[in-house]
Amino acid sequence: MLIPAGAHRSSIVPARSAAGRPRLAPIVLAAMVSAAVVCGARAHAQAQSQAPGAEIDAIFAPWDQPDSPGCALGLVRDGELVYERGYGSANLDWRIPIGTDTVFYVGSVSKQFTAAAIALLALDGGISLDDDIRTYFPEMPAYQRPITVRHLVHHTSGLRDIYTLMALAGIRLEDVFTDEQAIALIAAQRETNFPPGDEYLYSNSGYFLLAQLVERVSGKPLRQYAEERIFAPLGMSDTHFHDRPEHVVERRAMSYQGNAEDGFRLSYLGNFDKVGAGGLYSTVRDLLLWDRNFFTGDVGGEALLELIQTTGILDGGDPITYAFGLTIDAYRGARTVSHSGSMMGFKAAFLQFPEQRFSVLVTCNLGPIEPMGLAYRVADIELGEQLEPVAPESRPGGSGEAAEQPEAEPFTAAELAAYAGEYYSAELGVTYRLSEEDGELRLSLRNTPPRRLRKAGGEVRVGGWRLSFDGDAAGAVSGFTVDAGRVTNIRFVRRP
Repeated sequence: MLIPAGAHRSSIVPARSAAGRPRLAPIVLAAMVSAAVVCGARAHAQAQSQAPGAEIDAIFAPWDQPDSPGCALGLVRDGELVYERGYGSANLDWRIPIGTDTVFYVGSVSKQFTAAAIALLALDGGISLDDDIRTYFPEMPAYQRPITVRHLVHHTSGLRDIYTLMALAGIRLEDVFTDEQAIALIAAQRETNFPPGDEYLYSNSGYFLLAQLVERVSGKPLRQYAEERIFAPLGMSDTHFHDRPEHVVERRAMSYQGNAEDGFRLSYLGNFDKVGAGGLYSTVRDLLLWDRNFFTGDVGGEALLELIQTTGILDGGDPITYAFGLTIDAYRGARTVSHSGSMMGFKAAFLQFPEQRFSVLVTCNLGPIEPMGLAYRVADIELGEQLEPVAPESRPGGSGEAAEQPEAEPFTAAELAAYAGEYYSAELGVTYRLSEEDGELRLSLRNTPPRRLRKAGGEVRVGGWRLSFDGDAAGAVSGFTVDAGRVTNIRFVRRP
């Protein structure tokens, strides 16, 4: 159902009597029905000839069904919504339709608000971006180089990613896991992925710590600080950092995994309450108000706008595209300011073309959807010849083709005997058990079903983790290290 910009599905409601029934006489009702039929037919014919959003709607057509999760979409020109629609349902139990006032968890789109809070603290003189984080987190180890606040902002700290660490430690996102425990897990890491400042590697640990830093400096949780300094001044009344699982959220969408053919399954995690790296709930209509601030500067003024769009520089002098929770890049010759989000089956995309004063805002509640790819497809339609020609395959955020995996090789009997055993990681506080079963090697850890190890291309992997075994000349295995993308070189030692 098309929602004209500036209107809600429930914006026209007839007057009601005390009994709750519409006060409409039969003759008036008949006239209204007749007029509605004429107007409806005229509007349908006009829509068929003009099709104002047909191309855009076609992009979201796979989810535009009441029995499917889907997305909310907002197109912004010059700070105003020019097209808004909901596709699919916010809640499949009740088949509640998605609208642009539906509240979604927006995943890492949250980071730009966490970073804006840090930028406001810095502009106020409360912190320096070049402060050693141990000034605020004395419990953190003294690594080979100091980690600064700026390193956290730009993902150049080398800190191992908190969510990957939790997975490696057998801690589920739905488990009750306090902020203090999360900080302790980050602080338990005796080394970083690389020397701070040397490289860029996306790390949720940095943004989780930034949220904690806001509280330690201002005395206010990020939820309150962002409300007072950003959300309330901009009128973002449906936006908050969700640090209390019991908080009731009106018009909240649930999230799902799966597909229409095999069936959808609920994937929302009610216990999850971590903020900073994520944790923001918002709507397309509220994100419009934040998008508008990039041009009005109502919050923070020119100083904030310049700072949050300042990209990082590695110690070696190489620039990166990551700024303050935002990626500053280009698409088809036009400058872009963007960030995507993905968590618990929720997906979101914030895509801005500043020179064209055009933005695409997408929030979704189905894991397989890739909203940034959809946002660029919308931009292709709406901006058209304003952009340089480019092959669709080069569009950022597209799904792309999966890399071909080398063929698996069987473990030898000697390898199975050598690898089997228990291994302990002091940094994770967890024991892994490797065991042989029907000629295969399986890994077991707490809260996790046994997982099959795969040997291929000279590597041993379990899912996205790579295990590198240590052994002596006699073939005895003393331990192994794990590389898991955003976490590298975690050491496990064999237990007697």
